[in-house]
Amino acid sequence: MTGSIGTLNEGSLHAALKDWYAEPDDLIEVPVDGFIVDIVRGEMLIEIQTSSFAAIKRKLFALVEQYCVRLVYPVPCDKWIVKVLDEKTAEVSRRKSPKHGHWVDVFDELVSFPQLMSRPNFELDVVLTQEDEIWRRAASGRTWRRRGWQVEDRLLLDVIERRRFESGDDLLGLLPDSLDDPFTTSDISMLLGRPRRLAQKVAYCLREMGAISSVGKTGNAVLYARQDYTQET
Repeated sequence: MTGSIGTLNEGSLHAALKDWYAEPDDLIEVPVDGFIVDIVRGEMLIEIQTSSFAAIKRKLFALVEQYCVRLVYPVPCDKWIVKVLDEKTAEVSRRKSPKHGHWVDVFDELVSFPQLMSRPNFELDVVLTQEDEIWRRAASGRTWRRRGWQVEDRLLLDVIERRRFESGDDLLGLLPDSLDDPFTTSDISMLLGRPRRLAQKVAYCLREMGAISSVGKTGNAVLYARQDYTQET
């Protein structure tokens, strides 16, 4: 392995996942066509993204023109909120978040570029993790929503499972088997137990990937169906 370019502002979770993914002959933090790539493994470029996909949209669209690209995205299935006052203070409190991540949560970010899933040289790894989320007391007047606390870092505790998605059809498999065609975003929301806002992103992405299509409306709600669905006449 070689290189430390671009690691100055790297978060702990990003660094830990890079270490977890890296193999002995990989090259780390390599300049490729004007971009710094996390891992280069032969002909494969591996990019780890722990936050907004919008921030790397231009980078991925540029690289996928010439290279095979794998995007890695972690979803915390279990998360502990750890509060600390400052760098010299031990944790003030630690509690387990009631929220549990699911594979489909990747659609929250995938709306930035669902079309990439149609590219034969692009693939997506979703990694279910256990994490500590570090909250630190913020400066006065900031982060009122968290009563003066701000999220400072994410620490990887464990990798629980990894799944690779190479096409829209692969991601379509995340929809419940009990979801009958045609369906609405409300149906997706109810069966997944996820907010309708996320269900709307799921439908948008799968439609852009060509895995589902709109087949009509019921009231004001759009009806969707898998591509092999045949409407009754």
